[in-house]
Amino acid sequence: MSANGVGPAGAGSGPEDQAALDRPLPEGVRRKVVGFTAECFGGLKVADLPAPLRQYARFTPSRRVRFAGNAMASALAGDAGFRGRIADLLREAQPELTEALAAGNPPAAADPLDVAAAAYILRPAGWVELVTAAEEEVERADAVRADEETSRELARLREELSQVRAAARAEAERARAELDTLRKENDVLHRRLRSATSDVRRREAEVRKAEAEVQAVRAQAGADRAAAEGEARRLRARATEAEAALEAGRRAVREGRSVEDMRLRLLLDTVLDAAQGLRRELALPPAEVRPADTVDAVSPGTLSPRDVAARALSETDPALLDQLLALPQAHLVVDGYNVTKTGYPAIPLEKQRLRLLGGLAVLAAQTGAEMTCVFDGAELAAPVLLAPPRGVRVLFSKPGVTADELIRQLVRAEPSGRPVVVVSTDREVADGVAQAGARPVSSALLLKRLART
Repeated sequence: MSANGVGPAGAGSGPEDQAALDRPLPEGVRRKVVGFTAECFGGLKVADLPAPLRQYARFTPSRRVRFAGNAMASALAGDAGFRGRIADLLREAQPELTEALAAGNPPAAADPLDVAAAAYILRPAGWVELVTAAEEEVERADAVRADEETSRELARLREELSQVRAAARAEAERARAELDTLRKENDVLHRRLRSATSDVRRREAEVRKAEAEVQAVRAQAGADRAAAEGEARRLRARATEAEAALEAGRRAVREGRSVEDMRLRLLLDTVLDAAQGLRRELALPPAEVRPADTVDAVSPGTLSPRDVAARALSETDPALLDQLLALPQAHLVVDGYNVTKTGYPAIPLEKQRLRLLGGLAVLAAQTGAEMTCVFDGAELAAPVLLAPPRGVRVLFSKPGVTADELIRQLVRAEPSGRPVVVVSTDREVADGVAQAGARPVSSALLLKRLART
């Protein structure tokens, strides 16, 4: 016997032990043996390992079981020295189990597979019986487990069978109830069908009677139409004769009137020639100036937006904008983004434009004034697909040109004296359009006016 207490394979074993070693281990015992070996594997030096197992020295126990299970089982079966080293490590890891096996008293509470695996590695006296007992215990446990599973499955199947039978009885009762209902409905439908058939026959008789009446009416209508056509021909002949007589009378009237018209025209020409001669003789001035033109006042077409400011209205009163737009041919120019960023800066630019243009369209419909809304083209990342609302002109400044400059160009393009109102809070824009003759108002004033629409 070696220093580890384990001799070579088959050493110190009887004929029965030697025969058991040639028999494959039960699968459960084999898994336990490989698991014990994988756990103890890391406690050995690489030089102490059999050559086929050295490549798995750095693996974790679970990876050793997965990749080197067969190799470890073969090494335990054929290499007594390797098995002895594993047995020493097993004694250190599980001293209670190994001592009990050495004393021939395996713990009663221990797992039979653990006992059989440890006995296979340690090889105490009677280890073959321990392995055989573990195999039998596992088989008995599997048989008991199979019986329990079979009993549970049988109980489940009986329960399902009873449920299926109950469902079948309920389904049969429901089917019988439905059949009775369908029979009653079928009887009702048969009665309705007989009633409908009699109604159809009665309606067919009425239709045949109506068709006969229609034929009679058509025949009478044909006779009446023929009589009416004859009467119409006679009336047309009389109308033709009346038209000929009327035309002859008109010609006679025109011939008599033409002489009277000629005399009247000659008399009117004479009077006009006499009046012109009298105007030349008296040297009267032309009637281009009327007496009312000499009165000092302001004509409707000459009132400018600046004149409206003289009235007692606040610069923040929306009524001021109504008065300005009430001027003849008024033109409202709006600095778009200046208004939207004053009134609703939090929403996106696209929604700002749509909201402002919608309000201007309503204002244009109410006042009839010309509306132009100017947006800065530098604010755009891409071309805008926008359908301008009715009554509002929408302009974007070109690249390199600001909206302020475009507004000043629009004001300079208007004829002198036309009422032009510019909406912008920008002081530079307001001063520039005021010098050009336009009337600046604040963006807040327009927002208040649009809030009323």
